[in-house]
Amino acid sequence: MVSSYTANLAAFLTVERLVSPIEGAEDLAKQSHIQYGCVDSGSTQTFFKESTIPTFKRMWAFMQSARPSVFTESNSKGVERVKKENYAFLMESTSIEYIVERECELMQIGGLLDNKGYGIATPAGSPYRNALSSAILKLQESGTLHILKDRWWKQRLGGGKCSKDETNTAGSASALSLANVGGVFVVLGAGLIAACIVAVVEFVWKSRKVDSEEREPLCVMFCRELRFAIFCGGSTKPILPKHSPDDRQPPENGLPFMPLTGFSSVTTKDNFS
Repeated sequence: MVSSYTANLAAFLTVERLVSPIEGAEDLAKQSHIQYGCVDSGSTQTFFKESTIPTFKRMWAFMQSARPSVFTESNSKGVERVKKENYAFLMESTSIEYIVERECELMQIGGLLDNKGYGIATPAGSPYRNALSSAILKLQESGTLHILKDRWWKQRLGGGKCSKDETNTAGSASALSLANVGGVFVVLGAGLIAACIVAVVEFVWKSRKVDSEEREPLCVMFCRELRFAIFCGGSTKPILPKHSPDDRQPPENGLPFMPLTGFSSVTTKDNFS
């Protein structure tokens, strides 16, 4: 019973997290009640327009035919549309990671649709090309790029705000009041009362049994057994002397019993002479 109550209490106190019915691009392509789009004339739009994957082709056809238009002028306007409408905005993962660190009501859904890296463009034959490539590779291998991204995405310019909010929410959810756990003490108290009743009944029954064997008042036997149990008189207790068959009470006429003894014949030769 206590285990069942504890399980129900844990389920009741579990912090509900935002669960999205959309887990990826495949889920978006299968439904129509949530609109989705991207920046007009951007790299994301070009990706869907030129893709040969059936799922992405179906998504592009939906975006083209949607009215009103699902394309936006910029990422910031797409983010505002997500906040106000039933709308999903498609853009580069690095931009999404930056935004969701600062906009706690937004979340990233699904994995990457495509994987492309960023580069620095230089004129053909530029002497800086090899030097830039070598420097970027060294920064990547040493982990400096990861440190810089973590600093500017999650630590500065408002980054990490949502992570702190999640930590505070988790901390407040773990605090319990007496009202939350009061049911446990009610269950334990009921079990304790039932155990005491059973113990008293068993104790009285045992005392009556001993009293019937030793022929002493029930109250005396009850007090003796209770004293032995309270003071922990050891693993054994003295055995009371039992009444022998000869220890009989006098009859109602007041005359004592005379125990019978064996008889023997004493004879002499003179008796037969």
